[in-house]
Amino acid sequence: MAEMYTLHEDPRSGNCYKIKLTAALLGLPLTIRQYDIMRGETRTPEFLQTINRNGRIPVLQIDGDSGARFLPESNAACWYLAGGSELIPADRFDQADMLRWMFFEQYNHEPNVATLRFWLHFVGEANLSDQQRAMLPAKRIAGQDALQLMEEHLAQRNFMVGGNVSLADVALFPYTHVAEEGGFGLEDYPALCRWIDRIGTLPGFVPMD
Repeated sequence: MAEMYTLHEDPRSGNCYKIKLTAALLGLPLTIRQYDIMRGETRTPEFLQTINRNGRIPVLQIDGDSGARFLPESNAACWYLAGGSELIPADRFDQADMLRWMFFEQYNHEPNVATLRFWLHFVGEANLSDQQRAMLPAKRIAGQDALQLMEEHLAQRNFMVGGNVSLADVALFPYTHVAEEGGFGLEDYPALCRWIDRIGTLPGFVPMD
């Protein structure tokens, strides 16, 4: 039995989008089931018992000979879908370097660029807690540092690793290309803007909802 894939997601999430983008670039059919995290739809007893005990999305559901299996964490899901494809470099060092940028996305980029986007674009600054407001300056600086590191890295290359698109690009693209929704000025990063345009021309590319 061929595997079938269902993505449990909120379309506003860049972490969810990276899985949809991976599937699209690989031509893999993907069924979508949407949840509204703002309404607590991933915290229901049904979701916690069946989909993800951690109460978070995205979750990739894999239906095959072993029944339904559920894989949380966006980069793990992308890795699973891309196994054996050109989105994972053949060279051993390039594979490790790709993982390095995927870890960078989750530890340096997403906690700052994506968090500011969520706070400012969806929650609204007026609705933030005092603690969140106090964190804004530090997160802005850390986000700018992450974008600048990418800018310098992409100044002399087309993609994040090697000469072709990889999961490093897929992982970093979602929250980078909407960074202005978090108050970051992408016009300050010309190489990054060229890279964003380049990703948008890839065969199979789908835009974020």
